[in-house]
Amino acid sequence: MRKLRIYLDTSVISHLYAPDTQDKMNDTLALWEMFKQEEYDVYISEAVLTEIYDCAQPKRQIMLGYLNQIEYTELTETDEITQLADKYIQAGFLKPKSYDDCIHLAFATVNYCDIIISWNFKHIVNLKTIQAVSQVNYANGYLYPIQIMPPIMLLKGDDLK
Repeated sequence: MRKLRIYLDTSVISHLYAPDTQDKMNDTLALWEMFKQEEYDVYISEAVLTEIYDCAQPKRQIMLGYLNQIEYTELTETDEITQLADKYIQAGFLKPKSYDDCIHLAFATVNYCDIIISWNFKHIVNLKTIQAVSQVNYANGYLYPIQIMPPIMLLKGDDLK
């Protein structure tokens, strides 16, 4: 059986060390243990790395340290990705100031990821975005279904506290 292809946005990596949101941090750390066991094929984009490098120290170093613990594939931005992100903005479900979120959605779509994992409930993990991404993708020939969910959805029952 093939492994699921999981795209991580920056919010997931950021919550590996987020003592101010202890529950999310614990769930993300449990998920990270699954990634260490290579239960999934993990993907991040150069956009994720750019956002990490834009963080101040010591947060940047902590996030990079966690990334070094797992196997992942780094995805490179293409014209196809930027064009799809533009179509998300044109569809109106996200505003131009949320372009980076659109880029994450486009990276995952164009690279046939099964699931986008994010803690960003405002712009990514919500019904409006989930439905709109599906509609825009389908209208533009991206027929491969993609799911959008928070990290807790991948955890097994015994990982939950």
